[in-house]
Amino acid sequence: MYEELKEIIRNSDNIVFFGGAGVSTESNIPDFRSEAGLYNAQQSYGMSPEQMISHSFFMRDTETFFDYYKNNMVYQEAEPNAAHIALAKLEEMGKLKAVVTQNIDGLHQKAGSKVVYELHGSILRNNCMDCGAYFDLDYIMDPAHCDGHIPKCEKCGGIIKPDVVLYEEALDDVQISGAVDAIRNADVLIIGGTSLVVYPAAGFINYFKGSKLVLINKSSTAFDGRANLVINDSIGKVLGEAVTE
Repeated sequence: MYEELKEIIRNSDNIVFFGGAGVSTESNIPDFRSEAGLYNAQQSYGMSPEQMISHSFFMRDTETFFDYYKNNMVYQEAEPNAAHIALAKLEEMGKLKAVVTQNIDGLHQKAGSKVVYELHGSILRNNCMDCGAYFDLDYIMDPAHCDGHIPKCEKCGGIIKPDVVLYEEALDDVQISGAVDAIRNADVLIIGGTSLVVYPAAGFINYFKGSKLVLINKSSTAFDGRANLVINDSIGKVLGEAVTE
């Protein structure tokens, strides 16, 4: 199967990668939707992760939102893994045209990827809800800039909101259109580290009209029957071995 993937990559210069939480878990960023993540949220806060990072909860109990967010969604020490590095290399080789990700950690860019569509936003970007001023992650994580857990704007004192798409919020139109165009125009679509159950993002696969669909996931998905190649293994291991100069 690895040789087949290598052959697919070798024969295409119009590849798009679509990735989910499984790409980041190999950088030791837990999947908050996992059994452990669900247990942690229920035990510590009495709510599900989906409730904790919803727009309505952010507005209703901003203090508790940031307590959960900073402890469960932000991993400042995380580094790119073999999957991130392989994808950046593919782009550098002129084969990969875009990365479409459901992750919010910015690790694709840290690895060197340039064309990245972040469907769910990024923890690295943060803006004041009142004056729109921009702040980086270090700023909002610094207790000196916070009222309790809530980061406050140094210019106007307003609440700073992460540029992360919360539950009940719409995806960004620019990110959607860029991702859809990339997938629609790709010859090869490699999907990795996602069970393809989170919509609307998972529905993006339906825009693919190319010749080769590859699924790399530790477990099976509902889309396996549509794929030309299915590899049930670690995304970092698979891409790390398949991507060679």
